[in-house]
Amino acid sequence: MKNLEKRDRLTTLAMLATMLVLPLVLGPSRYLLSVLMNCAGLSLIAFGVWICFTIGRTNIGQAGFALVGSYTTAILLSRYGLSFWIALPLSALVSALAGALIGSFILKLRGIYFSMLTICLTEAIRLAFLNGGAFTRGSKGITGLPQPFGGDSPLPMYYLALALLALGLFVTWRVHYSRLGRIFRAMRMNEDLAESFGTDVWRYRVLAYAIGCALAGLGGSYFAVFTQSVYPQSFTVQHSIYFMLFCFLGGLEFVSGAMVGAFALTILFELLSSFQQFQTLIYGILMIAVILLLPNGLMALRAPPETR
Repeated sequence: MKNLEKRDRLTTLAMLATMLVLPLVLGPSRYLLSVLMNCAGLSLIAFGVWICFTIGRTNIGQAGFALVGSYTTAILLSRYGLSFWIALPLSALVSALAGALIGSFILKLRGIYFSMLTICLTEAIRLAFLNGGAFTRGSKGITGLPQPFGGDSPLPMYYLALALLALGLFVTWRVHYSRLGRIFRAMRMNEDLAESFGTDVWRYRVLAYAIGCALAGLGGSYFAVFTQSVYPQSFTVQHSIYFMLFCFLGGLEFVSGAMVGAFALTILFELLSSFQQFQTLIYGILMIAVILLLPNGLMALRAPPETR
């Protein structure tokens, strides 16, 4: 456990430090910064899926709660004229409350039954916003959202993404490497045994799910102002599958696994853009190959032993 935590900490600090100084080294390239901002936002949402994994649940419904966060921010900004700094925590709170309410019913299921239900949940949330009438503006979405910073420089939004990524890491780290994390891991191994020792399994299930949904709401809120728009198609089942894959690819035993997976897959997809119509095919083949060759994720890679 100590070695895993040490590697986790070093990876986390290295990635955050690199992102902090990268714009100073390479210059404020809009394309580069937009890719990194996308990676940071996706990582933040994927942390919520990773937390659900710690209680033994495979959550493929994270995109639905990211959509809740996006629409909450968009409605508060466009309809009620609230500041983004108020809308951001409110979006996380709304997503957390929605997750706690829904989770109190669906978390009784396990395995494939829970996963399939979360897929249906994502689609149900998308359809709810699609048919929301004038309140959500249907398929037209909500556009023209103001960004919290003025000026033409992308750097403020970049550092906002970095700050939210650091916040998501801190929350996930505190959850995992604490008494709460130990309870979650005990539930993942054997819920019945954990309950026999006096653990209120139902309450901790709902708590874990609510924390994960809150992180999705934060990420969705950020993407709403990053893209200055939100549509029912902004987050779909496909995105939920990606969030799950980020965790698998990075490594489920590491807090930084979701972040490593999100950065690796997103940057890989961008690098393959020159292949045009074959981009998605090559991306899928490489992703399958990595998962087969590294079943424990990229974070499980070890440096080769030194030779004398």
